[in-house]
Amino acid sequence: MTKKQLRKNKTVVYVCMAAACIAMFSACKKADAPPAPAPTPAVKEAPKPVQKAVSSVARVAAPPANQFDFSKKKDPFKPYIQPKLNVKSTPDALKKAQQDALPILSFDVNQFKLIGVITGGKQNQAMVTDPAGKGYVLKIGMTIGNKSGKVTAITTTGVDITEKYTDDNGKASSQVTQLVLPRKQ
Repeated sequence: MTKKQLRKNKTVVYVCMAAACIAMFSACKKADAPPAPAPTPAVKEAPKPVQKAVSSVARVAAPPANQFDFSKKKDPFKPYIQPKLNVKSTPDALKKAQQDALPILSFDVNQFKLIGVITGGKQNQAMVTDPAGKGYVLKIGMTIGNKSGKVTAITTTGVDITEKYTDDNGKASSQVTQLVLPRKQ
């Protein structure tokens, strides 16, 4: 709608409201006051019952109105994920248990699909989806995958993820996996 049409609509609404007020106030005059009610004849009392009505239903005492029972309610401050704790659990084992509970850390890096890259601003960001279809926004330094891979670079063409592992000889190695944007059709 244009400004002219909006002004016209407002004007119509104001005119209708003014007409309704004038009609309402002009209808109530002191001369048109309703007539005084006629005196009512004396009401006869109802006859008293011959016998009192007795109920066979046992009355149950109602609970007090101001007491609430929260024993069956869920605690809203309790975390959804509870790590299983052993008596001998170490902080590293506790951290690993919490990481395994997160969905972004439960899939292999190659199973993620790169959807888009956001460049500019302070740092680049990338959006990936897991095999279940849930989306995640990645930044440099974040952990992704079941082998605790770190996002090392985000470019306009893809995302580099470095996974550290130990080979059969016990030598520490790292592997760089690159997620690439799909080609436009």
